[in-house]
Amino acid sequence: MRSSAMLIVCLVGLSGSPPALSAAVAAEPVPPAGSATYRPAEHYPVLDEIRDVREARQAVRDSLEAMVDEYYAAQAESAKVARKKLRLDWAGIDKPASPEAFTAAFHFPPQAQYATGTCWSFCTTSFLESEVARATGRHIKLSEMWLVYWEFVEKARRFVTEFGHSNFGAGSHDHAIREIYRQYGTVPAEAYSGLREGQERYDHALLTRELRHYLDWVEENDIWDEARVIGYVRSVLDHYMGPPPEVVAYAGRTMTPLEFMRQVLELDPDDYVSVVSTLKEPFGTWVLLDVHDNWRRKQDYLNLPLEDFYRVLREALRDGYTVALGGDVSEPGLDGLEDAALIPSWDIPAEHIDQASRELRIVNRTTTDDHGVHCVGWLEHGGRDWYLIKDSNRSSRLGRFEGYYFYTGDYIRLKMLAFMIHRDRLAGLLPQEAPPPPERFPGAEVWREMQAEED
Repeated sequence: MRSSAMLIVCLVGLSGSPPALSAAVAAEPVPPAGSATYRPAEHYPVLDEIRDVREARQAVRDSLEAMVDEYYAAQAESAKVARKKLRLDWAGIDKPASPEAFTAAFHFPPQAQYATGTCWSFCTTSFLESEVARATGRHIKLSEMWLVYWEFVEKARRFVTEFGHSNFGAGSHDHAIREIYRQYGTVPAEAYSGLREGQERYDHALLTRELRHYLDWVEENDIWDEARVIGYVRSVLDHYMGPPPEVVAYAGRTMTPLEFMRQVLELDPDDYVSVVSTLKEPFGTWVLLDVHDNWRRKQDYLNLPLEDFYRVLREALRDGYTVALGGDVSEPGLDGLEDAALIPSWDIPAEHIDQASRELRIVNRTTTDDHGVHCVGWLEHGGRDWYLIKDSNRSSRLGRFEGYYFYTGDYIRLKMLAFMIHRDRLAGLLPQEAPPPPERFPGAEVWREMQAEED
């Protein structure tokens, strides 16, 4: 290679350029006609101008939209901060001085439900704690979350067997405790807290969201396999709440939750009845409380005239019993800052509270199924019946007496939809026939049998 380079230099130096070699280097091959080639892309200045104008307008629009969004977000926040609620002016109203003023049955101190939709579990668990104390003298704190865990399982089971046509959510109703205790028993609070290590307060937001998303997926993909779905639901519950115990230790004995319920608590779930008062169905019959959280669709509510509904409740409280109450807590006469609830005369005068005025509010949905509480005491004060209410909700922690409300009898008569009570207090009022079975899709059991055969 070195010799060739020197030869070229010599030739250039002698004649200026090597003619043959120069021609060979400079010659461009001529492509045949019709061959492929590359060339710079075309540009259309007019379209570029149109695009630039469009993008400039969009930038202005985006900026204005962001300004408007920010303006209305600030307006909404200001309105939220400045929001006011219509409330009763309590000045001059004579109400009980404190929970100690009431004649109250035994109950454990109020406990907060925190960020859960499980008031139904807190009020009915508290109710049965009081029932155990009344019947046996034993003061045993029971687990609210045991009831919640198994209720989620049964909701998911029905969701599958009803092919998605059963309500699934955090809420339930008072008969849940009868159904779960009958099937699974119960355990002391110390045996199952429903809190994972390091947790101090209940928060079911992620739990309920994950279960809801999973069941939505089940429905979208037709995964109606009961064992598979329940297995996954339990794995989610175990993750967020911890697995429930299979046995419990109490007073030196080891027993199953069912044995604990029967032998220690001496509870029979069939001893308890839920009572309503509505004109929609005949009095003295078993009816359906047609609310969202009655997902079992059970027609096991005894329908009584308002006069009997209230008399049974009042006499039971005066005799040392308690009741689990469910109803509306959205009224201007219910005030957590005052620890009290009554019906203002400017809503409806007390003398006009009757069956019809109660029914009107149920029909127009100003009385709804908001919340469950435990009614634990009674007092006659200032010419009114007052009831001591143990409450797990946040509003009951705004006033002086954390976890308590004082309800007037008129508030219960007008706004409470149902209560649970021991059947002994309903002597002469119970129908001869048993409640009918819950509404069910007629093919549910057939589908379950088919799955069992496949397994």
